[in-house]
Amino acid sequence: MKKVVLIMVFLVALFASFTYWSLSSTDKTFDTCEIIGLSDVNEIDFKKYDSVIVAASTLYEANSIKNVMQGEQYRKAWSTPVKVPILYLNDLNGNVNILEEGGGQQTHSLKLKKDDGTLMTLRSVSKDPSPLVPKIAHTLGIENIVVDGISAQHPYAALVVSELSKKVKILNTIPKLVFLPKQGKLSDYNVKYGNRLFLLEYETEGNADWLGLKNVDSLIDTDDLQKLKIKNTSKVGINVNILVRARLFDLLIGDWDRHAKQWGWAIENIGDSINAVPLPCDRDNAFFNLEGVLPTLISNNTFLPEVQSFESEIEFLPGLISPFDVYFMRDIPRSVFEQEAKQLQLLLTDKAIESSFDVWTDEIFELDGKELIAKIKNRRDDLKEYALQFHQELTNSEELTETLKGSEDIEMTKGQMSCFNCVNK
Repeated sequence: MKKVVLIMVFLVALFASFTYWSLSSTDKTFDTCEIIGLSDVNEIDFKKYDSVIVAASTLYEANSIKNVMQGEQYRKAWSTPVKVPILYLNDLNGNVNILEEGGGQQTHSLKLKKDDGTLMTLRSVSKDPSPLVPKIAHTLGIENIVVDGISAQHPYAALVVSELSKKVKILNTIPKLVFLPKQGKLSDYNVKYGNRLFLLEYETEGNADWLGLKNVDSLIDTDDLQKLKIKNTSKVGINVNILVRARLFDLLIGDWDRHAKQWGWAIENIGDSINAVPLPCDRDNAFFNLEGVLPTLISNNTFLPEVQSFESEIEFLPGLISPFDVYFMRDIPRSVFEQEAKQLQLLLTDKAIESSFDVWTDEIFELDGKELIAKIKNRRDDLKEYALQFHQELTNSEELTETLKGSEDIEMTKGQMSCFNCVNK
């Protein structure tokens, strides 16, 4: 018995040692891209070039112990150099002005506005999770467990998701990978945003002309759609088929983070009625790849049921049901889920899936392309089963008693909080 106890103590000590070694491998919490072949970036005249060779981040490079303890994730994709076009804001079609900084707790972003009212955003590829690191983690010197979690996100996932979205006729923000050099147009933003890698994409509000949709002239956020519904109860509806298709598409690509602020709505005027068409945005967590001993222990169905790694099969679908789903989709018939699952299966042929990855460079595709394609195909084949399970989970869910994220300032009755079509309650 004593021998067993000693062995257990030894194993615990060994695990603790490996854990600390892994978490203390770097003291950095944030880093930007690394330009290859240019020694002094601040001395380079980028106007002489049309592109640069750049690695999204070398912050996540790891030794063998860290790979075991914290997972391989997409470390190689982050550190692999890719060719990226250079962007000067003055070269964009139409005069562009910087409105403000934006972004969530990890993404640095700049909101841009063209003279015609079109809104665009520069969203940083490299993330800064330092605001999410709790004080206790700093005290114990283990903040790297939060910082390193970004390596589970694929830096170029949004580019493929955009192509897949087009194939299945779901609106998207059309992201484009660009390198933004320091420039006069950035003014005081040069220090934070100059010489960095971004996704330039359209915003989910403002002028909607870029969508090219008939009878659609504007885009609004979810909270504004709720206000519009309350004000015009009988006139405002949503395209339920496209919404269901979009959420089933999220299941296909493993995008588990789909709260209300990650959706915009294209406002379609049909006679005296308003039809809101969903526009998903923010694809940071598509193809999320969580590996390693520590992440697996931390993210489980009890504590973080929504945080799921992108595998060939969905591990725990109930964890993927969000308040957004309950609010907008709880009353949608089962037949719509079945119909849209079949439609997605028809549209996402093997060729459609494979060609969507053509937007990646050969280097990135060789790292992750074939494996991701195989997983998408497998999920597509099982999509009808997932769709019916999704509907059943919604049917069994309880009505909401709190407002959606981002809608806290809207005055609503308890009934109105519970679902989109409950405005008369």
